[in-house]
Amino acid sequence: MAGKTTSMSKIKQMLILLKAEKGVKTIAGLTGISRNTIKSYKVKLEKMDTSIDDLLRLDDPELESVFHSGNPAYSDNRFDKLKLLLEDYVKELEEPKNHLTRYTLWQEYRLEHPDGYGYSQFCFHLGQHKRASHPTMVLSSTPADKLLVDFAGDTLSYVDMQTGEIITCQVFVACLQHTDYAFAMAVHSQTIDDFVHALTSCLQNLGGVPVQIVPDNLKTAITRANRYEPTINQVLLDMANHYKFAVTPTRVRKPRDKALVEDQVKLIYHRVYARMRKLTFHSLSELNAAIKKNVIAHNQTRMQQYPYTREERFLSLEKPCLKPLPETAFEIKYYAKMKVATNNHIYLGRDKHYYSVPYQWIGWNVKVAYTRTMVWIYANGQQTVTHLRSFGPDPYTTNKDHLCSTHQHYMNRSPDYYINLARRKTPVLGELFECLFKDSSRPPEQLYKSCEGILHLHRKTEAGLFEKACHLAIAEEQLSYGFIKKVIANKALTGYSSALRAKPLPKHENVRGAGYYAKQLELYFKNPSI
Repeated sequence: MAGKTTSMSKIKQMLILLKAEKGVKTIAGLTGISRNTIKSYKVKLEKMDTSIDDLLRLDDPELESVFHSGNPAYSDNRFDKLKLLLEDYVKELEEPKNHLTRYTLWQEYRLEHPDGYGYSQFCFHLGQHKRASHPTMVLSSTPADKLLVDFAGDTLSYVDMQTGEIITCQVFVACLQHTDYAFAMAVHSQTIDDFVHALTSCLQNLGGVPVQIVPDNLKTAITRANRYEPTINQVLLDMANHYKFAVTPTRVRKPRDKALVEDQVKLIYHRVYARMRKLTFHSLSELNAAIKKNVIAHNQTRMQQYPYTREERFLSLEKPCLKPLPETAFEIKYYAKMKVATNNHIYLGRDKHYYSVPYQWIGWNVKVAYTRTMVWIYANGQQTVTHLRSFGPDPYTTNKDHLCSTHQHYMNRSPDYYINLARRKTPVLGELFECLFKDSSRPPEQLYKSCEGILHLHRKTEAGLFEKACHLAIAEEQLSYGFIKKVIANKALTGYSSALRAKPLPKHENVRGAGYYAKQLELYFKNPSI
């Protein structure tokens, strides 16, 4: 059965682990990518001139075009589904009171997975897993390798000053595996935005980035089914690729995979919760300030079985080994696939806003990635268009360079545009357009067609005749396309010289107008003796 191409987010996880010199088997167990796939990517990497750091800086569509320039690879993914169930199957078979057989288990497996393995292959993989099972062991840790994260089961709260409502908060807890250095922070919920905010604050508190982040089962952090909001898996992978750490979630219902952070939660209960039980807080920031103070005291408390504190051990052994933080903070990135409309714009439905792309892309299917501040549009995984994300009243964000020449001309129209264009053709035409926009009571947009018509007359009329017609139009103050067209058509230039000489007097204070004589007439009737 044809398989799907491995997501680029997982490939970046693999690259991060390869850079950290992890083995193929370890990477396969952590990422869920098959060993053969990892080996094939290693072969591709050896043939490339590009370093892993350069590949990690690429966006997902660009990285996909590097590794999959042709048709995507196909693989059978039935084993990936089965291997998640084998551990439970082995335990159920080993339980005497269940009275289970392999055939009964296979029937239940096929009911849930109709396209799964047949009975013989099912028994083979079940037997292989049972023979490969081994007892647990104490694993050694290395500095700056793993950060274990979890949410505490018990909550904290504060009182809203305006409403008197008690606001319940979730408590995010994290600790470094090697030194047990702790971090805790209250957030409003376990939703994706709060989880990312808490994890970002934790990394900033540590002053660096570990190789791996080990969270609880990711499915517990899914917010809601919404096409505009991706699941925690995608967001965590994007965040991991930004900070250059690997995400290695624990197994479902396997608390021993993160036993250290489970113990850390209990210590937070004793050394943070207990000491704040009689205090009342009135904001989330006030609550977090108290949590921070008590966590610092917890990290500075000498450990019972060791002659040092968690903070001393962290500062001396682990902090120097952390990778540096990136220059910019992480923003959640959303993805969509769209088709370019005939107006060479794509429509971002979440914002009800249009963003332009080159007109050559009309009709193409493009990939769109956007954050709170930016929008990226990809065509063929290579060409990129970037816009600032807009929330203003204007529903269009348009780059004039994306328009065809006709539309660019339309967008560039303005009085200065037409005046400068006319001056390049002939000085008198420039003077005519200046008078047209200066003296007309109509808005400039209504005069653009008149300008286009006069420019059309200039193109098809003999130069001398056209200049004389323009001079006559200025002298007679008949600045219209119709007047110039009639003059040229009838060659009515007999009064051209006299019209130029009979210029009107300039307006000044010494000229008596109708108002002056009306006032004089009114005074006369009131007092005839004047």
